[in-house]
Amino acid sequence: MREPDLPPPSLSDRLGNAAFTAVTKLAARMPYERRVAFAGRLATRVIAPLAGWRRRIRENLALTCPELPAAEVARLVRAVPDNVGRTLAEIYSGSQFIARIRALPLTGPGAALLEELREAGKPAILVSGHFGNYDAWRGALAAKGYRIGALYRPMNNRAFNARYVAAITRIAAPLFSRDKRGMGQMLRFLREGGMLALGIDQYFRNGADLTFFGRTARTPLSAAELALKYDVPMIPIFATRQQDGLSFVIEVLDPIAPGTAEEMSQRFNDVLEAKVRANMGQWFWIHRRWKQR
Repeated sequence: MREPDLPPPSLSDRLGNAAFTAVTKLAARMPYERRVAFAGRLATRVIAPLAGWRRRIRENLALTCPELPAAEVARLVRAVPDNVGRTLAEIYSGSQFIARIRALPLTGPGAALLEELREAGKPAILVSGHFGNYDAWRGALAAKGYRIGALYRPMNNRAFNARYVAAITRIAAPLFSRDKRGMGQMLRFLREGGMLALGIDQYFRNGADLTFFGRTARTPLSAAELALKYDVPMIPIFATRQQDGLSFVIEVLDPIAPGTAEEMSQRFNDVLEAKVRANMGQWFWIHRRWKQR
């Protein structure tokens, strides 16, 4: 797959890539369980303060959940980076990660419908967010024989982007870059009966001003627009990390009720919010989700 043109790496990018390479080589020597736990601790104790994640988590929580006690905010400042670090370690663990998720059952009210669509060779739009491990359900579906493709946005850091794309490709393919060529491939895949995985929980400059956690959050309408244009179900799906920090429960929810693209996207925001409120430490509060504030 040809990557879109990206800017040359800056000095900070090169230093970051060198550090990331060193850490991943060190972690690769550890047993899987220790590796995932180590990545969580590293993200919590080193990356989070250096990258400004702690401040951003506190700001986002103060904006959306001002009622949270200080002790709970402090817990989330630790829990969120831990989940991020674990997620990255799992994604870069390739076959070891896939071996742990491939047999996970599909639970939830939408699981039977998803299986029916697979057996019939029919397409679907699977919508999720940066919650739990967003690649656990994608990898599990691929291992079960689902034709699952995903859209991704290339990162500005060329070297890191190449490694990341290689890692997520090992979990499930095909992948479609968010450029003209990739979008064309994605639409052809969907028309031919493939299921498309979309994460729609980040700030999108050209999105609609919808609400998330009671605040205006610019939200992409692309998932709903595709579902409406091609008359396919838009189905929320999540992989929730369990208390052991290593296993997951995959939950497929009922399809989003048809309506306008704005109405359907808002319904997904509401579904995701309910999921996050039940598992506050598993959503990526490090994102600048409410930029327009």
